[in-house]
Amino acid sequence: MRPDPKTFPYDRYFQKGELLPAIVQEASTGQVLMLAYMNRESLKKTLETGYTWFWSRSRQELWNKGATSGHVQKVLSIYGDCDDDTLLVTVEQTGAACHTGSHSCFFKPIWEEP
Repeated sequence: MRPDPKTFPYDRYFQKGELLPAIVQEASTGQVLMLAYMNRESLKKTLETGYTWFWSRSRQELWNKGATSGHVQKVLSIYGDCDDDTLLVTVEQTGAACHTGSHSCFFKPIWEEP
């Protein structure tokens, strides 16, 4: 059940700063798709619409994931971590999550045991 954006305890999650890391995971596969940042306004818009909204640190503006590409993320659940300073957002991903066209933003291997 989606929480009410008007009564959600935002202060609980923004005690350490204005931006909250949000790990986005695909519900059907468990694959981590991306990491983005939410501020209070983007979290509120996410709760209101049921689709992901983030704060762009480079553009200094709100962005609705998939608004221009059509590769939207329908939110199925949001969990806070044990310290209330990171979110895990489980989504139903339409199309690619990464702006490069890759399904996940995590496709550059650095270390992988055989």
